[in-house]
Amino acid sequence: MAPSATETSSNPGTFSPTLGLKLPPNAINRLSKAGVDTNAYPTRPQKPDYLDQVYAIRRPAADFTLSSREHVDPGSRADPEKKALLSACSAVIHLTRHIGTELHGVQLAKLTDQQKDELGLLIAERSVVFFRDQDISPQQQLELGKYYGAIEVHPQVPQVPGEPGVTVMWPDLQIKEGRKANFRQPGGASGWHTDLVHEAQPAGVTHLHNDTVPEYGGDTLWSSGYSAYDKLSPAFRTFLDGKSAIYRSAHKYVDRDDPAAGPKFVEREHPLVRVHPATGWKSLWVNRGMTVRIVGLDKAESDLILGYLYDVYERNIDIQCRFKWTNGASALWDNRITQHIASWDYEGSEPRHGTRVTSLAEKPFFDHKAPSRREALGLDTPEAGQAGKGAYAITSRNGN
Repeated sequence: MAPSATETSSNPGTFSPTLGLKLPPNAINRLSKAGVDTNAYPTRPQKPDYLDQVYAIRRPAADFTLSSREHVDPGSRADPEKKALLSACSAVIHLTRHIGTELHGVQLAKLTDQQKDELGLLIAERSVVFFRDQDISPQQQLELGKYYGAIEVHPQVPQVPGEPGVTVMWPDLQIKEGRKANFRQPGGASGWHTDLVHEAQPAGVTHLHNDTVPEYGGDTLWSSGYSAYDKLSPAFRTFLDGKSAIYRSAHKYVDRDDPAAGPKFVEREHPLVRVHPATGWKSLWVNRGMTVRIVGLDKAESDLILGYLYDVYERNIDIQCRFKWTNGASALWDNRITQHIASWDYEGSEPRHGTRVTSLAEKPFFDHKAPSRREALGLDTPEAGQAGKGAYAITSRNGN
């Protein structure tokens, strides 16, 4: 087992925050330029042991069910045509018809507020947006994240020193800390998932910036919740609409009131189908690792339905996109309308390092009057949802 932050390394009286690993040169250059002390990198939070400590991270201790934090989605006030953002781009490339857009010629650290609003709407429409050759410090990444919502400060993972909320994404360090990874069982993020579904107000936009990636391999894939919902038959959509499910945390904690029961997951109830506040479109919101059961159904019924819904997300390659990382690339995606998975095909043969900032969004909600995306864009027909050009504009109406 790797030493904890309070234990010593092989040299008595010392502790290496990197557990003896050497930071990749690109990471050192980026962090040093930003004034980050690489000798103290990364820092580790004091991990909570008890359920009440986890609940208290986001909300007043007296309120374990409702959140008082207001969230206004920046995309909801954006120009639907996104003129300020798109006119500044040298190229706009759609990776697939349903999900994923790459913007060239703009720097995330230099966006105006109007462009940030429009980027928020573009992410809400296209689910994930990519940028290459970004010159952005961890501090600037954090400031951009604050524009899109309250920052999630993860209680379990290493952080950039002095910048709570900027998570260190370094697979080699995770393995040093005890993560088991091999070709047959890569573990970690190598399974389809959505981040932080157990929160009272779960994750909205996540920004991952990778300063160092393998020469090839290590791609990330995303799948569209809008399209997963549209893949369902109208009758099945009607059955699911308005139902809720139980979502759980990735880690377990001890209940002070019932310690003998052993560690428990944090669990919360949210809509199975949710509506995005900026587009007004319905999205299927499940994931295999953290959606436990559908409320009101017997376990056998719930397991059968959830298994099918997971497969809709995971097996329909036409509603997915795959991004090949390059050094200095950023991806911003919306956890309210996607799942994602990281490929560990490079098997740790080359370094990979980056930083992540996640902005928390609204309490999930459902609206029976909301359309699906294909309905809103006029692409649905009675003949199994096939229509016309089959392409999505990136200028959807703004609002419900």
